[in-house]
Amino acid sequence: MSSHERSQRQFATTRWSMVIQTSGTTPADARGALIELVQRYWYPVYAYVRRSGHDPAPAQEITRGFLQRLLSAFTAEPARPQKHFRSYLLTELTAFLASDWRAAITAESSTGVALLPPNLEPRYLRDHADVASPTAAYERSFALEVIARALKHLQAEASRAGHQAMYTALEPFLGRDPGAGEYEAIAQQLSSRPLALVVALKRLRQRFRELVGAELADTVTSSEDLAAEQRTLHSVLHELHA
Repeated sequence: MSSHERSQRQFATTRWSMVIQTSGTTPADARGALIELVQRYWYPVYAYVRRSGHDPAPAQEITRGFLQRLLSAFTAEPARPQKHFRSYLLTELTAFLASDWRAAITAESSTGVALLPPNLEPRYLRDHADVASPTAAYERSFALEVIARALKHLQAEASRAGHQAMYTALEPFLGRDPGAGEYEAIAQQLSSRPLALVVALKRLRQRFRELVGAELADTVTSSEDLAAEQRTLHSVLHELHA
């Protein structure tokens, strides 16, 4: 089997592949995959709308109306956009806001879109005080959502394995090295050895990278697109912490 064939097989069942492939997926499966992706990424849509000048309450209505329209249009005419999900969602959102979106948010809809998460506005205020443009807010929010979802999975795995206390102690160091004496302090807190914590943190970081990759893989259709999305993610996070 060639590397291209292995890549095709690996990405054949990602959520985004199920949305855009023209064969092998029923319309119901494709729409279900799109709904799942949409439900994951409320936050970048909301951040874009808020940064476009809308207050919190209208921004929530616009966000929900946009996602309902997106799914309704897919149901009526299941397009197969050949893009990764992040750019597709942004393209559709900008087109929606340039249209008569007020009519869309007042229309009746039963597309399966759940209620918006309650923490969108606090997250927006925390993450975007220094962001100048709606597109920058969108890109940052998408990256932060990927990270948040990977962390959630990582914590769940640690909890199932009975390592919640260690995870809680080491999670702040997934993105930075412990300072002088910090390993020793955590080891004392956990009744462990510093060397054991060094090994545990290395494993946590590796698993975290894997989970971030898995999250991004669900939004693309190929290893090349995955690598591009990983570069974009790293670039956005680098700017955030610069």
